[in-house]
Amino acid sequence: MVESQWRFGGNSKVIRAGAMTLRGVMDGVMKILDENDGRGVIHLSQGDPFSFPCYRTAAFVENAVSNALRCANFNSYSSTAGLSAARSAVAEYLSKDLPYNIASDDVFLTNGCTQALEAALTVLACPGANILLPRPGYPDYKARAAFAGLEVRHFDLVPENDWEVDLAAMEALGDENMVAIVIINPGNPCGNVFKYEHLKKIAETSRKMGILVIADEVYGHLTLGSNPFTPMGVFASIAPIITLGSLSKKWIVPGWRIGWLVLNELDGILTKHGIVDTIKGFFNISSDPVTFIQAALPEILLKTPTEFYDKIVNLFRKSADKCYKLTNDIPGISCPIKPQGCMFLMIKLDLSKLEGIKDDLDFCCKLAKEESVVLVPGEFLCQNL
Repeated sequence: MVESQWRFGGNSKVIRAGAMTLRGVMDGVMKILDENDGRGVIHLSQGDPFSFPCYRTAAFVENAVSNALRCANFNSYSSTAGLSAARSAVAEYLSKDLPYNIASDDVFLTNGCTQALEAALTVLACPGANILLPRPGYPDYKARAAFAGLEVRHFDLVPENDWEVDLAAMEALGDENMVAIVIINPGNPCGNVFKYEHLKKIAETSRKMGILVIADEVYGHLTLGSNPFTPMGVFASIAPIITLGSLSKKWIVPGWRIGWLVLNELDGILTKHGIVDTIKGFFNISSDPVTFIQAALPEILLKTPTEFYDKIVNLFRKSADKCYKLTNDIPGISCPIKPQGCMFLMIKLDLSKLEGIKDDLDFCCKLAKEESVVLVPGEFLCQNL
């Protein structure tokens, strides 16, 4: 029999982009774990606290989903942008922190914040376009930008200034092909919370550069220090804002995969420049979030008791305080800045005091193998891999 000449092959572009994601890098670290270690793995590499028993969503939230499922009214497909009542609930929930009301038509429901991220970058990926990403930052932005064909340029977050944006350097990176800047607040992975005045300066600089702001607020209101959370949408009168968020962090349900992409435009700029129609087109060719989870959103977003939020934030605050103190008690390891929000802290290694450690990747690999503790290499978060 003559051997066939198969004409198909894997897409190397997908493989390269996948390797840049948090999952891609952590898959490599996980392979190093000792399968014979009976102590169990301590996962400290992902914003999913559910594996720790003290973190669980409220019974009220679970009941809202259960009721939506059992009523049998939400077993069908939803509309492309999401159920009308669910979109209205997101708009009402977010509008509480804004000087204006978001229209439900400006809300698009997504399969978690990851799909919202994918949508925002895909619609901007015109030939030759480039985008500004924070360094350190959440690596999946770089992966998705690479897959979409967006050129990436990095601006630095300055640790000595509470991880604020170096605005002068940010502006210097701009050119006629720049389309947007990504701001993550509260900050993943730095654990910072931007002040109102600094966010306003970011919006003003974005307006000057002629670019829109993608505001990743998946950790919105998870603040642990003195800086309150200010949504970027407050400054929509200065520059157009696309806000990304989800239920996953504040309600401790990342596996439910329900998020949103919201347009904050007060003067029609996003509509005029075709962004709105492109977003609608994106969701016409992608999948919808689970319908019965959408149906539960009005109950969850608008009626969850505040006691639940207070309990969760207090738990995170206690955890951050303990991690900060204990980390600084370890020779050769320090946490220079106490986390103000989010679920992460950045650790600094003094390699001169760590025998046999070459760099942060080597440290994480050996820690995983010897102690079954999984961390994320900082080099990866700084986009250098």
